[in-house]
Amino acid sequence: MSGLVYLSGVITLKLDEQKCSGCTMCNIVCPHDVFGMRDKKAVIVNKDYCMECGACEKNCPEGAISVKSGVGCAAAVINGLIKGTEPNCDCSKAKEDCC
Repeated sequence: MSGLVYLSGVITLKLDEQKCSGCTMCNIVCPHDVFGMRDKKAVIVNKDYCMECGACEKNCPEGAISVKSGVGCAAAVINGLIKGTEPNCDCSKAKEDCC
């Protein structure tokens, strides 16, 4: 699915390349091919491909990745506006919080 831009210029994804061990887990779990490898370390190929699902952060054993999961999810944005809350697409909580 690479090449699909979700929301341009608003992504919260961050990668600390110094912490990266080169395990490639971010490449494996990312559904939009946001990450690549250079010199045996992860790099962000195109930040705008990220849909902020949080899979990379949750699966990075080194804690090198951070992302505010769900802020880019359209359903979360709409639900947040309706409820008057911050956007939240984190399905690790109650099922009614999921998009």
